[in-house]
Amino acid sequence: MVSTLWLFWSSFTLLSLTAVTSAAQNASTTPTWPTKGWPNGTPASVGLDEEVLKNFDADIASGKYTLTDSFRVFRCGTEVFARQYQHDYGQIYAKEAKTKGPLNARLSGSYNYFDPAWHPFYHGTKLHTMQSISKTITSIIFGVAITRGDFKASLNTPVLKYFDVAKVKNVDDRKRRLTVENLLTMTSGMNSEELFYPPDSDAPENDFVYMEASDDWVQYAIDEPIVEEPGKNFVYSSADAELLAYVFQKETGQDIDAYGEKYLFAPLGIRHYWKRDYAGAVDTEGGLYLNDEDLAKIGFLYLNNGLWEGKQIVSQDWVKQSVAPHAPMPYTVEGGRLYYGYTWWLYPVSGEYSWQAQGTGGQSLLVFPQQNLIVVFTGWDLPNEADMTLLVPRLLPAVKAFTCPGAVQKSSLQRVLDMP
Repeated sequence: MVSTLWLFWSSFTLLSLTAVTSAAQNASTTPTWPTKGWPNGTPASVGLDEEVLKNFDADIASGKYTLTDSFRVFRCGTEVFARQYQHDYGQIYAKEAKTKGPLNARLSGSYNYFDPAWHPFYHGTKLHTMQSISKTITSIIFGVAITRGDFKASLNTPVLKYFDVAKVKNVDDRKRRLTVENLLTMTSGMNSEELFYPPDSDAPENDFVYMEASDDWVQYAIDEPIVEEPGKNFVYSSADAELLAYVFQKETGQDIDAYGEKYLFAPLGIRHYWKRDYAGAVDTEGGLYLNDEDLAKIGFLYLNNGLWEGKQIVSQDWVKQSVAPHAPMPYTVEGGRLYYGYTWWLYPVSGEYSWQAQGTGGQSLLVFPQQNLIVVFTGWDLPNEADMTLLVPRLLPAVKAFTCPGAVQKSSLQRVLDMP
C-alpha cells in the first residue's frame, strides 16, 4: 500500500530544490551521527523560516488538511523542527474497527487497520506503522546482506530457483524469467495495480487486499499469474515485495527481520517492530513499525552513501543503484517523468531527483540529496487522504538559500541524478 500524497511531495521537491540551489556547496567535515538521538537546532540555523513552519504546523494541528501524527524537518544533520499531533483513533475508526471489509478482513488482530492497538501506533508505543516504507527498508537490508557477502546470488537470479516449482501455480516461461531484480523494481509482470485504487477497494487488481486476507502470503504471491513479460513495465505490487522476505531467507538462511536488527537497526540505534503474516513470514510489504526520528536516520544513511560512524553499513554502490532510475513510472510531474529505483520513489526536478519512501495513511520519508534535507511525515488518514498539494504554497517561503555548516562532503552519487 502506498500513500496518495505523491503530487504534494513532487511539488514540494520542486520548490525546495529550486529555492536552495546554493546549498549544494558542501564542506568536508565529518557529520555528528544521530545514533543516540539527533542534535537539535533551529530552522534559522539551517536556512529555514521558522514562522512559516509554525503557521503550517498550526493549520495541521487544527485539522485543516489531514490526520497527521508527526511532521519533522532535518537539515545539515540536525533536527530543526518537530511537531506531533494527537488523535483518538479508537473513536475516529470505531465503526470501521467492527465492520468487516478490505482493510479489516478478519475483524481482529494485527491486520485490522482500524484497531487502535495496532494502527497507527504499536500497542501504545511511539512506534508508528510505516506501511509501504517497509518495502524500502527491505531493499536496504538486501543491500546490507550483499555488502557483507551474505546474499551471494545475482539479482538476475530467477525467483523460481527458491521454490519447488511443482507446488507453484500458473508457471509459464514468463514466470521462469522473473528475477529478484524484477521484484525490487516492481516489474514482475503480475496482475496488480494498487496505485489506481483506494486502500479499501476490493477490485481484483488491488492485490494486497487479497494477499493479506490469505493464510499464506508468499504462496499467494508466487501463485499469481504473470500477465506480461517481467521487466517490461512498472506495476506497483505488494506481492512483489512480500516475495523478497522468502527469497532473502532461502538465499541467506537467515530471517530478514533478525538480520535487519543485527546489521541495520542496531548500528543506527533504531528501535522497531515487524509484523508477520499468518504463516510466519515477515511482512516486508507493509508490516514495519518505526518512530519518526529513526525513520529520518535511514535518509541520513543514504545521504552519507551508506556510511555510519565510520562503518560501511551498506555499500556506496548499492546506495547508488537503489536510487538510480530503473523503471519509468506511468506518472509525470512538472520536472518530468517519475522513476522507481530499488523500492525508492524518484521524483525529477530540474535535472535531478529527490529520493522518497512512501506508505499509505500519510507515511513519508523525503530525502533531498543536493540540499542535505530530510523531511518526515507520519499519519493515519484512511481511506481518504487529503489533497496535500494545497500545502505547497505554505512551504515555499520556508526554504532559504543556505550552505550547511559542517555538512558531509558532496555525495559521489550526484552523477546518478542526471536525467535519463
